[in-house]
Amino acid sequence: MTMLRADMHVHSLHSRQNRNLAFLRSRDCYSDPEAVYRVARARGMDLVTITDHDSIDGCKAFLDRHPDAADFIVGEEVSCRMPDADLDVHIGVYGHDEALHWELQSLRANIFDVCARSRQAGVVFTLNHLWHFYQPGVPVSDYLRLLLEVPAVEVRNGAMLAAHNDLVERIAQSSTGSWAMVGGSDAHTLRRVGTTWTEAPGATREEFLESLRERRSVARGRHGGTAALAADVYGVVGRYVGSLVGRGPRDHSPIERIAFLAFSLCSVPAQFIPLLAAGLSKRGERRKIERVIEELAPWLHDQASGKRRALMAEVME
Repeated sequence: MTMLRADMHVHSLHSRQNRNLAFLRSRDCYSDPEAVYRVARARGMDLVTITDHDSIDGCKAFLDRHPDAADFIVGEEVSCRMPDADLDVHIGVYGHDEALHWELQSLRANIFDVCARSRQAGVVFTLNHLWHFYQPGVPVSDYLRLLLEVPAVEVRNGAMLAAHNDLVERIAQSSTGSWAMVGGSDAHTLRRVGTTWTEAPGATREEFLESLRERRSVARGRHGGTAALAADVYGVVGRYVGSLVGRGPRDHSPIERIAFLAFSLCSVPAQFIPLLAAGLSKRGERRKIERVIEELAPWLHDQASGKRRALMAEVME
C-alpha cells in the first residue's frame, strides 16, 4: 500500500504580524510559499500544504503560479477562542475554499462554532499543539472537552517538547480509533520544513485526506526544544532585518526602515535575549506538562488498564 507524507503545519510570509515587539511590525514568518513547497518536496514530502495564521493567501499565491498542482493542499491555522475559559486555541483546516475561509474567520470568537461549521462542510480539521495555550487555572476535564469537537489531533508538533507531544498522543490513543493522528513541523523558517510530518495511505491528495477522515494516519519526525525554538526566532529576526535593507517584502516606509534598522543595530548586544526567552518558554512548557500529567495520572492509568483488558479479551477469544 502506498503511503504519502505531508508536513501538515507550515507557515509562510503570509502569516500575521508578530505580536512580540509589535511596534517593529515584523512578520511571524518570511518564508516564500514557493520556497516552502520546494523544501518540503526536497525533504521527502509527497504532498505540501501551507497553514498560515488566519490566512490562505500563501496557498492562493502558490496556486496562482501552479493552478494544476495535484500535490498541494489548501490549509490554514484558525486562531480561535475557547469562550468559557478565555483561552486561545488553534485549529488546522485543510482542503477548504475561500468562502469557507471567510466563514470560519467570522466564527473565530468561539471555537465550538468553528468546529461545527468545519464538520458541516466535511473538511479535515485538527486540534493543534493541545497544551500550548492551556492555563493551569482551567480544570483539565473542562479543557479536554475540546477533543469531543475535532476528528483529528496534532500529536506531534515540531516546535513542542517530546513530553508535550507524547502526552497528547497518549490521550489521543486512550480511545482507539477516535482521532486521526497528525504531525507537522510548525516551521516559521525553512530550516524545519518537512522534518515532522503526517503519514497516511493513498495515491492522491484526495485519498490522503480521506485516510485522515478514516483515522488511518500516523505522525512521524522530530520534536522541538529550546534550540529549535531559538533557531526559528533568530531566523525570523534575520529575515526581518533583511527586509529592512530591501531583501524581502517591503512592509515599511523609508523612514520606518531607517528607524527600525537603527533599533535593530542598537539591540545587537541584547541578541542573547531570544535564546534566554526560548529557554524560559520551554521550561514553562515542561512544568505545565508535568502538572497536567500529575492531574491526569489516574485517568490515564484507568484508560491504559481498560485497553489492556480489551486486548486480553480479544486474545482469549
